[in-house]
Amino acid sequence: MPSPALVPKLLSEPRVLWPAGATLGEGTLWSARRQALYWVDILGRTLYRYHPATESREQWSFDEEISALAERAEAPGLLVTLRSGFALFDTDTGRVQKLLDPEAHLPGNRFNDGKCDLQGRFWGGTMDFGCKEPTGSLYRFDAKRHCEKVFDAHFAVTNGPTWSLDGRTMYFNETAEQRIHAFDFDTATGTISNQRLWLRFAKGDGHPDGMTTDADGRLWIAHWGAACVTCHDPVSAKELLRIALPTSHITNVAFGGPQLRTLFITSARFELSDEQLAAQPLAGALFSVEVDVSGRPATAWEG
Repeated sequence: MPSPALVPKLLSEPRVLWPAGATLGEGTLWSARRQALYWVDILGRTLYRYHPATESREQWSFDEEISALAERAEAPGLLVTLRSGFALFDTDTGRVQKLLDPEAHLPGNRFNDGKCDLQGRFWGGTMDFGCKEPTGSLYRFDAKRHCEKVFDAHFAVTNGPTWSLDGRTMYFNETAEQRIHAFDFDTATGTISNQRLWLRFAKGDGHPDGMTTDADGRLWIAHWGAACVTCHDPVSAKELLRIALPTSHITNVAFGGPQLRTLFITSARFELSDEQLAAQPLAGALFSVEVDVSGRPATAWEG
């Protein structure tokens, strides 16, 4: 049995990097190539790029919802998930090249969260646009542009995935039901098995949204509706640390910076009342906090 994970420490208070007022901030990705953080406003149909060294900001608008992304290993630009499926996007030219839509038969669905496994295969989850119907699934998209439905989740809202340090366990969120599931993960074939409940959020703790794994294997999870990010032991799921934030809907997290010791955090304005928005002027902002642990570099898509 692995030893219990050590408790990490905060080295700073949360800092506001970009008060963008995103309707639904998501899609955090640290680019070592650009030394910048990519993130998106899904419902605002916008891709952002933030450069910490200069505090400069860039953004691109899309004709449809954009939700998750990965850098390409063999070419410039990004693999992105749009409402209409997988596409390539070149930030230098602004060109979008659509590849395929595995759910063209489900016009009420859209892609949500996603990222690459250690082998460079992209995993993207879908969900009901209205966040109510259990129509979400999980897809694997490889370098040969082969797309396979790996898990017919029947979740209304999917988030994640992330993986254990050795890559042999995958974690995937059933957000609407406040549950995080673990699966055995075959690194060679990219198949999953042995689904089990890893963590159920307590009442008042909100809903598990985006998450990431640090260099020691701990999971860091954004809480939709609970104004925080928590860090957990990968085996026991014990909470090790809680980061309080000044707005309710916390949506995604990613480590970045030169030593991967900055935790970037997105948030959302979506579903907040006028009264809540007045009390939470930083809803939809991008935040950061410094920690005494490192993240893992994001794996590029091998296509």
